[in-house]
Formats: sequence, structure tokens, C-alpha cells
Amino acid sequence: MSDTYRSGFVAIVGRPNVGKSTFMNRMIGEKIAIMSSKAQTTRNKIQGIYTDDNAQIVFVDTPGIHKPHNELDEYMDQAALSTFNEVDAILFMISGVDKKGPGDQYIMDQLKNVKKPVYLVVNKIDAIHPDDLLPMIEQYRHELDFKAVYPISALEGNNVPEMLKELELTLPEGPQYYPEDQLTDHPEYFVVGELIREKILELTHEEVPHSVAVVVERMKDRVNGKLQIEANIIVERDGQKRIIIGQKGSIIKEIGIRSRREIEALLGEKVNLKLWVKIQKNWRDNNQYLREFGYNKKRL
Repeated sequence: MSDTYRSGFVAIVGRPNVGKSTFMNRMIGEKIAIMSSKAQTTRNKIQGIYTDDNAQIVFVDTPGIHKPHNELDEYMDQAALSTFNEVDAILFMISGVDKKGPGDQYIMDQLKNVKKPVYLVVNKIDAIHPDDLLPMIEQYRHELDFKAVYPISALEGNNVPEMLKELELTLPEGPQYYPEDQLTDHPEYFVVGELIREKILELTHEEVPHSVAVVVERMKDRVNGKLQIEANIIVERDGQKRIIIGQKGSIIKEIGIRSRREIEALLGEKVNLKLWVKIQKNWRDNNQYLREFGYNKKRL
């Protein structure tokens, strides 16, 4: 252990689906951020805590920044942009397999006003040819003075340890904010709800994933050694409810099986999971429902 202990907050920002949640989960060695091939998977700022002998880094995984289409989208953009001035450093993550788009440019324009160190992180290098990397980096470098550039694979781990060492040196001297075995600042019921929502994303498609919220109503009491968990799956229309339930309940049964498996792995105990599907029309445009379902602008 070095004489100087460092600690601080590092935001991960980028377009939807560039791999921010995959990176977060790799950093802390546990699954706390849900992952999906569908865009806009992350809806809240999720903090993952990395601790070693020399430093504690609190990574803030933000929702993918994109053009808002409803109140929920507006909330997600505010959640991401509000982190810029609250952290000690920023990782601007782009996907190595995608061309630079308007979304990347929009984030770059926001970052130009930030006084904190900004790193360019090119993710998914395991899926591209090395010759394509340098031209891509140059596209971004001529617009913004990055502290450093790191091509990585969040999936495979390439160059992640090197970037971690650099980040530790960037952080100010400071205390250990959280116990060394704490992995996130979110309560367990939030992570449980997110794991259930991930399984819905896996098993449904089209408009359903974007219209779903999961609210864990009960997560206490043990019956026959099993933790009792009850959660409501909120959708906007009857057709979406039918899709989630599936023929003879086949889809919701599979959602329950997959969710329970991951929740038990997370909590280290057996659980009994009960799921209900409820309709709340246009909840994504209703501020009262957004607050009830955990998307509260006052907490940004």
C-alpha cells in the first residue's frame, strides 16, 4: 500500500449501447448494471465502487445520452449531463464498431465546457481491425483535448488495468468513502429490480422494453429459508401486458426463472420471486409515476 491514498468519482458517459454497463460490471467484479443489446438500457445513474490498497474509485454509470422523446428520456439525459460537474474525471466512451454520429458530437459539445480531465475510451476493440483504430481516434482528438486515449475491450478486459492505474493517479488524495466490500451505493431492491428488467429486455422486443418499469414492492421476510420478493412489472398498454405474460404464462415464467437465478447469485441466498404485470397508461410522460417508479429529477 502506498503512502498516499486517493479517492474520487469518475463518470462514464456516451451514447446508448456503447458498453458503459459492461465496463462498470468488469470494474467492480459483480453485475450491478444491466446489460442489453437494446439502446437506452440504463435509466438511472448507477454507482459502482472499486476499491484496492491505493485508491477507491466510485464509477458513475450514466444513461446513454440521446434526443429526448418523452419525460423519461428527458430525465435520463438530465441524469447523464448533471454528472459532468460533480465528478473528478470523465470517461467519454465510444464504440469502436460504430461510426461517429450526431449523438457523439452532442456529448463532445457538452464536454468542451467541462474543466475536469476527460479521457477518450474506445470500447469494443476486440471487434475491429487495429488499422481502423487510429483514424477513428483522430476524428475525436482534433476537437477535444483529452487527457489520454484508451482503446479497450470491456468484454475481454484489454487495456483496462492500465487505464485503472492512470485513473488512480488522476484522483485527488482522499479518504475511503465506502467499506471495501461495498460494490454500489444503490439499495439491493434497486439492483434486484434492474435484474428483472434486464430479463424482460432479453425476452421481449419492439416497443415493449422501452415501456417497462419494475418496482420491487416487498423484499423481506423469509419463509422456509427463502427470501420473499414481490415486484410489479409496469407497462403502458394491454398488448404489452399480453406479450410479457406470454402464451399460457410462458414468458413471465421464464422471466421469473432467469431473474431468480441472478438474484440468488447476487444476494447469496435462496429467494421466492413473485411477479405481477400492471398497466399504467403513458407513465413515461407522467411526472407522478416517474417519481413513484424511481425516476426522480430532484435526486439528480
